[in-house]
Amino acid sequence: MRAVLQRVTCASVTVGGETVGEIEAGLVVLLAIAPHDTGREVAWMRDKVCGLRIFPDDSGRMNLSLLEVKGEALVVPQFTLYGDARKGKRPSFVMAAQGPEAQRLYEEVAGAVASAGVRCATGVFGAHMDVGLVNDGPVTILLDSDKTF
Repeated sequence: MRAVLQRVTCASVTVGGETVGEIEAGLVVLLAIAPHDTGREVAWMRDKVCGLRIFPDDSGRMNLSLLEVKGEALVVPQFTLYGDARKGKRPSFVMAAQGPEAQRLYEEVAGAVASAGVRCATGVFGAHMDVGLVNDGPVTILLDSDKTF
């Protein structure tokens, strides 16, 4: 499982001109699923999204988690995070899971984040989405459950 976390002051996702998810201050989570991902990766991603200390404390140091600041999360499916562009000019996406299993795990991550006590909005799996956000900081963190980076 891979994710790009962006600390934001607000964010939204629209599909076909209709807003399907929006949040105020918190995290946008662009999420990709790999074919070998299971519930173990869902729990790992939930813990990272909810517990990563990337919000400022009273001293301005990144020392607080999403849970501690009572932030929100917008979880957006983005299989292109598994794009491999090392050869040629067209990325390969063979490392990204697709279909019902990928959708199920994406929804499990969003549900797990919500179950941890974070207000969680989502995008639409498989849809062409427009994501708008105001990056706060900017703070952008890359996560990979296989720990390749």
